Amino acid sequence: MKRHLISAADLTRDDAVLILDTAEEMARVADRPIKKLPTLRGRTVVNLFFEDSTRTRISFEAAEKRLSADVINFAAKGSSVSKGESLKDTAQTLEAMGVDAVVIRHGASGAPYRLATSGWIDAVVINAGDGTHQHPTQSLLDAFTMRRRLVGRDAGLGQDLAGKRITIVGDILHSRVARSNVDLLHTLGAEVTLVAPPTLLPVGVGHWPCEVSYDLDSTLPKSDAVMMLRVQRERMKAAFFPTEREYSRRYGLDGDRMAKMPEHAIVMHPGPMVRGMEITAEVADSDRCTAIEQVANGVHTRMAVLYLLLGGNEPAVTHARTEETK
Repeated sequence: MKRHLISAADLTRDDAVLILDTAEEMARVADRPIKKLPTLRGRTVVNLFFEDSTRTRISFEAAEKRLSADVINFAAKGSSVSKGESLKDTAQTLEAMGVDAVVIRHGASGAPYRLATSGWIDAVVINAGDGTHQHPTQSLLDAFTMRRRLVGRDAGLGQDLAGKRITIVGDILHSRVARSNVDLLHTLGAEVTLVAPPTLLPVGVGHWPCEVSYDLDSTLPKSDAVMMLRVQRERMKAAFFPTEREYSRRYGLDGDRMAKMPEHAIVMHPGPMVRGMEITAEVADSDRCTAIEQVANGVHTRMAVLYLLLGGNEPAVTHARTEETK
C-alpha cells in the first residue's frame, strides 16, 4: 500500500482486499471482552476536522483508541483556524508536536492531497472526506458491508465483489461517497449504476466506470445492493429539482419499491438519513437496511487502515490471534 490514503482510486484490487480481510480480523477483536490491541501504542494520531461530523470522527477515534494510539481531536471551530490560521500553519504546528498520522476532513476538495504532498508535515495522511471529491474509508466500509452480506463473513475472505450489481441513488453531483464508491467498486469488479435526476449528475459522469440511469424502478429488480444518498442542501447554490415531494416520488425508496428488489438485496445509506425524503422510515427500520451495521463496520475498517498504514503492511491475522490468546 501507499504511505497515505487520499483517494479510493489509489487502491489496487489487492490493496482493497487486504484492507477488507484485515478489517475482518479487527471485527474479531471487537467480539472480545477487551477490545484493544497494542499495535499503535506510543503513536500519536490527530483527527483534524474542518467540517462538522458525527459518524466519521467518532468512528476514527474509536478505531485509534482500540489500537492503543494517543488521540488528539482538533475541531476548526474554537481553534486558531477561526482567527484566520492557514492549513499550512496548522500542519506545521502539528509537525512541531511530532504527530505520526493526521486524519483530515476538509471542505475544500484536494486539501488532504495538499497536506500529504506539500512537505509541511512528515506524517501519514488519511482522507476523512474532502469537499465533493473523495471519502475513501467510507467506500471501504461500504464494500466491507456488501461483501459480508452478499458473499459471507468467512466465505468472503480473499474475495472481491466481482459480478455484484450496485445501484447508487440520489445527489451524485455533491457526493464524495458516490465518487469513492464508484472507484472502489469498479476496482473490486462490481457493476455500478448511478440513478439521479440529470441536474444532480456531475459533468463528465459519462467517463466514469459505471452506467447512468434516470429511472429507479427499472434498476431495482437487478440490484444486489441499493445505496441511497442524502440530498446535500448545504452544498447547493441553486434549485436542482422542483419540490421535495417530486424528488421523493421519483427517487425515494419506500416499501413498494423495496419489494421490487431481489430477496437477497440490501439497502445501504452512509448517513445521516433524511427520513421521508430519500428513504422512508419503513425501509430505514427494515432488516434489509444496513445503515447501523455500516457504522459498526466503519470502526473495523478504519482500524484496518490505521493498522496497515502505521503498524505494518501484512495481514493482522497472526497479530490479532496472538493477542487473543494472551
